[in-house]
Formats: sequence, C-alpha cells, structure tokens
Amino acid sequence: MYFKRKVYDQLLDWKKSSCGKSAVLIEGARRIGKSTVAEEFAKNEYDDYIILDFALEGKDIQKNFEDNIGDLNAFFRNLFVIKGKDLPERKAVIIFDEVQLFPLARQAIKYLVADGRYDYIETGSLISIKKNVKNILIPSEEEKLKMYPMDFEEFLWAKGNTTVMPTIKASYENRKPLGDAIHRKIMQLFREYIAVGGMPQAVAAYVSGNSYAAIDRVKQGILTLYEDDLKKYDDEEKEKASLVFKTIPKQLSDHEMHFTFSEINVNARYINYVDSVEFVAESMMGNLCVNVTAPDVLLDLYADRSNFKLYMGDTGLLVSQMIRQKEETEGIYKSLIYDKLSSNLGMVFENVVAQMLKATGKDLYFHEYKYIPETTDREKKYEIDFLLVKNKKICPIEVKSSGYSSHKSFDYFIKKYPVKVQDRYIIYTKDFKYDDGITYIPVYMTMCL
Repeated sequence: MYFKRKVYDQLLDWKKSSCGKSAVLIEGARRIGKSTVAEEFAKNEYDDYIILDFALEGKDIQKNFEDNIGDLNAFFRNLFVIKGKDLPERKAVIIFDEVQLFPLARQAIKYLVADGRYDYIETGSLISIKKNVKNILIPSEEEKLKMYPMDFEEFLWAKGNTTVMPTIKASYENRKPLGDAIHRKIMQLFREYIAVGGMPQAVAAYVSGNSYAAIDRVKQGILTLYEDDLKKYDDEEKEKASLVFKTIPKQLSDHEMHFTFSEINVNARYINYVDSVEFVAESMMGNLCVNVTAPDVLLDLYADRSNFKLYMGDTGLLVSQMIRQKEETEGIYKSLIYDKLSSNLGMVFENVVAQMLKATGKDLYFHEYKYIPETTDREKKYEIDFLLVKNKKICPIEVKSSGYSSHKSFDYFIKKYPVKVQDRYIIYTKDFKYDDGITYIPVYMTMCL
C-alpha cells in the first residue's frame, strides 16, 4: 500500500534542479517507507528504472562495482546482463537501496554522476555510522534528504482526509480559534495518530480496519527489528545501545524526563555510553534533545551534551514500548484515543512534539535554570521544554498534556535573561488563543511552527 509522502515533492525539486549533476540520498530509520517512495518516484517520473537492493543482491553485483567502476561501459553492460534489462539513457534512474550495506556503491556515485547516463537515488539507514563510511570517499555529488515517520498531515492523507490540515493552518495563520466542536474532532484524530504512529506498516493496518491489537503487533515487530539492528551494533558496544534504547520509556516517565544513566546501571557514566546514545540518535530511532547552558540564538555553542533527553523517533512505537507485556492492549489504545488514561500522558505529548519539531528540520534544545521567585527566598529550578530561534530571536516552548495554562517558567525566564524573545508558545490540548503575550496552540498545530 503506497501513501502520499512529502519527501516525494523534495525528490521532484531535486530532479528539476540537479539536471543529472547530483544523486540524492534518502536517509532515515528502518521501515519508514524510504524504498517505497523511491520506487514510486521512479515509476512515475522516469521511463524505466532498476533497483539494486544491497540487502539482497549477490556477489556478482558487488564484483561488478569492484572490477568495473573504472570502465563504465563494461560496468553497465554487466549490470544489464545481471538484472536482465536495459535502460534508456537520460530517461531512467537506478536506485541503490540500503546503500549502507555496500559503501563502495556509495563511493561510486562520484563517477556514475559524472558519466551522466542515468540519475541515481540512494536509500539508507545508519549512513554516517563509522563502519559504514570507513575507507570510502563520501561523494560531494550527493544531496541528502532526511525522511521521518509519517507526520500528522500524511496520516490524514492516508485516511483520505485533505480538509483538516488546511483548516489547522488557517487557524494558526489567522490567529483565530477553531471552535470547540472542530477542535474536539481534530484532537480525537490526533490522538489516533499518537496511538497508531507514523510507521507506514502500522498506518496501513489502521486504514485497513484492523484492531488496535493487530496494529500493535505490527509495531512490536518493528521494535524487534530495531532491537536486532542494535544487537549487531552491540557486538562492539557490549549491549550499551540496546540498553539505551530499551530504557527510553522509563527515562521519559520521570518527571524531568532527563536521561539518567543510573536507570541503565548504577555505575554507568556518560563517557562510557556517549557513543551508544549518539548511535541511537544517528540511526534516527531516537530524537536527541540537548540542554543549552545559555538561551542564546547560537544554541549549539552552548550545548551541554552530557545533559539531554532522548525521545522515541516515532510516538506510536513509544506507545507500544510502554504497553509491552500488558494483556489488555485494545483497552489501553481506546483509553488513549478517548482521553481516558491517567495523567501519565505527559511523556507521550512531549515525545510527539519533539517528533513534529524534528520532522520540520529543527534540532532539539531545552534549557533549565534556577531562579528565586518573589514569593520565597529559596532558589527553585525551572525548565523550558524546547527552544527555537526565529528571526534571530529566542522562542521558548512549554508542553502541557492538558488544558492547564500556567506559565511561571516563561515569566521567570523573561525576568532572568535579557534576551530578545520573538514568541512564547504553550502547546496544550485546548483550542488556539493568544493571551498575556503568550500564544497557546493545540498540540496538533505544532507542525505549523
């Protein structure tokens, strides 16, 4: 089942602008639909195509790269014999699927693009991991596109709904509330999105009318696949990456949600796990959110990478991680969708906000600080959940899993720091409103930021 994806339009832009002078690499976590969209694009936008799936190709394909990349006439002759088809020049594309499994093919892009006979699309996971780039020259002729799980708009498209997102965007742009009835309807749709998630296999099961228990089995299978990937990496890291990934729900269930290594092992230290944390983030299984010691527009200069949060790359997978070993799967999903669960939803809402911000190309930062309120002489700790930069000014964001609208952390933030603030956002579960210098947006509107 093919779903409309936004990366398709990015591929169109690449094809139009590159004019065959560059390849494109679609990078993302496993099972998010990279190969599917690449093949769909090849079918629709070219006269013909060939897929080289390096997870399946035999040694003859690899040997062709090793022996003939210096003689491209021989290379293409052999390739077409092996694949059993010819391609028309300048009207076809060759897809290198799971290219991280055969780095030499990625290096060959430099010569293949210069040759000019065909276009090239690469797909891959763990592209920048050291062992996948060892001893190869990364081609400068490669444009990168990051692809994420299906966002809320893509989820709505899969349901055949093309009216809700324009309505959301109009509300945001016009700074007007939607009204209770429309807001409640969209919140229910968004809760369905949170529960199902953005993995295409899970969405396919959902739109096909499967039970939530069946949808959860699909997601549990993806989690198992991710854990198998981590085990391969853990041959070198002694299960550190697996432990980092498996503890994400526990880490987020803590009030502050900061990643605490004692949850892994009482003797664990950042220095011993930093590579494994970075692996989970680079694999795009998780989204890393780093503390900044000062709220400056050059956020990365003040990043304290030893103090961080680690969110799941897909919130639907987080939900499945949370309910593993639970017997009443169907009931838990329905409670989530109909807003009947306990207050433990804070972690889920903050995770989906992180996911939505990351999908729009933003790096994730938060800020914690200490302040002495006027009502007491004792210093207290406060936190801004996310910091964005807009028009060279700071935009603080606070996430609430309810309609609660208190904003002490914002008030003290403004008093403590003489920084220029563009907008202040509280992301919550009620309708849009603007009050006291703060923009309150419903959680489904996060992608408009």
